[in-house]
Amino acid sequence: MYYDLAMAEVKVLLKGYLMKDSPSLKGSCSTISLVRGKDLDGNEMVMVVDPGTTVSQDLIIEALKKEGLNVDDVTHVGITHGHMDHYRNISMFKNAINVDHDGIWRKDECEYSSTEEIVKISDDVSTMKTPGHTADSITFLVQTDRGVVAVCGDVFWLKDYPLRPEDDEFGSDATELRESREKVLKMADYIIPGHGEEYEV
Repeated sequence: MYYDLAMAEVKVLLKGYLMKDSPSLKGSCSTISLVRGKDLDGNEMVMVVDPGTTVSQDLIIEALKKEGLNVDDVTHVGITHGHMDHYRNISMFKNAINVDHDGIWRKDECEYSSTEEIVKISDDVSTMKTPGHTADSITFLVQTDRGVVAVCGDVFWLKDYPLRPEDDEFGSDATELRESREKVLKMADYIIPGHGEEYEV
């Protein structure tokens, strides 16, 4: 497989949902995003961000298939924060490098310190610390030919929900969340929120 890109690309692979929108009013699944580009060594990078809690892993397999990919093609899996509805399916990608708040993980080895504010994953993809929803929240900033797309987990759940940081019932710190939202809005042209479709800033 070879996918030649001048810049990285990012898209929603599967749109997520919140408990209030699920059939049972109990389910929750993150939006699952696909980032394609080159890693720092110039090799092809296929990253799934927040593989979620889909009712079946077949949903992810089928979504990847529509992109001409299979599970083994995924080189990286990114996790925006440590809530189960964002990461349960990480075990699908047994050979992938994992990226989270603490670092870039290759098997049991972490390549950077969690004290760094911004970490480059590739020339076009970086992580930025955005605490407030949780202390370990990060945002993936993807430079594309249409601008910067922020895959931000639950810094924003949906475009206008929750409206205020203090309304985040699962949030850890409303002041930090407000600051993180301001950082994301200053840097991004588009946002992929934690549980909805991409929207323009």
